[in-house]
Amino acid sequence: MKKIILLVGFVSISSILISWGIFGHEHINKAAVMALPQPLQTFFYNHIDFVTQESTVPDLRKYTLMDKSENPRHFIDMENFGSVDSLPKTLKETKDKYDEKFLSQNGILPWYMEDLMDKLTKSFKEKRKTEILFIAADLGHYIGDAHMPLHTSVNHDGQQTNQRGIHALWEAQLPEMFGNNYNFYTGEAKFIPDIRKEIWRIISSSHSLVDTLLAADKKIRNKIPEDKMYRKDANGTIAKNKFGSIIYSDDYVTQLNTALKGMVEKQMRASVSDLANFWYTAWVNAGKPDLNTLDAPEVTKRNSQPLKEDVKLWKKGKLFGPDGEKDF
Repeated sequence: MKKIILLVGFVSISSILISWGIFGHEHINKAAVMALPQPLQTFFYNHIDFVTQESTVPDLRKYTLMDKSENPRHFIDMENFGSVDSLPKTLKETKDKYDEKFLSQNGILPWYMEDLMDKLTKSFKEKRKTEILFIAADLGHYIGDAHMPLHTSVNHDGQQTNQRGIHALWEAQLPEMFGNNYNFYTGEAKFIPDIRKEIWRIISSSHSLVDTLLAADKKIRNKIPEDKMYRKDANGTIAKNKFGSIIYSDDYVTQLNTALKGMVEKQMRASVSDLANFWYTAWVNAGKPDLNTLDAPEVTKRNSQPLKEDVKLWKKGKLFGPDGEKDF
């Protein structure tokens, strides 16, 4: 397993089923590095361990540090905001229009994504290495969240339709069970002419999948015996994750995966592609600053061959070697 020098230490939150889960967020950020063009790719690859592992830190702030400002950054309840055309353009305008309680309950995800893009562009322009890596990794988390349909709906865990547990099932159990067979090759990053328009395209596209997702789950829920629906612990009690979400049986998860016809993989691939596009666009908008001087030449030289090998592997759709060992 190769070792890439980390910029700073990382606090692990392994074994927690949150957001896209550890598997989902780490794969999205790592694959996005592979999709970057040179010379931006070399800089990010020098810090790929950090960018990959940092992808779950927003959930650490939310669940472990109990940062109250963090929660609304992860979602938007589209049903409670009305038409997209009538929504404020910037985060400041949004906070001016809606009170803090409303936004805390209904989310600020798309506006926060744009705010982070502005900050990332500024960090690139000023060549602030630490800020670039922190903001880029965080942005990856929120872009991943924006591609999860239930992060755009007031029925975020199926609580309104008697489908509780569907959230963690879709974004954690499904990718953890089937993700090793996903194709993570997405092609090289492209420039985004209008960031705001692209953000709302992502949100609208994800929201359009909510009914399909819930309908597929409901159909299986209505036909499978309840005693076969959930994973059981040693005492025969329905198993739950750390946050109290029900853990479904492997049979149930397999049936839902089939019914969704690749939806989870498609959304994860879209997350990878869009994240690479966002990083690349921020760098271009910053004037394509030369980042070579931010790392010691020996670090870049040492990572040159592993980068070539990882890109070759990624072009085959994989992020792991043949032995299945994690590269991060």
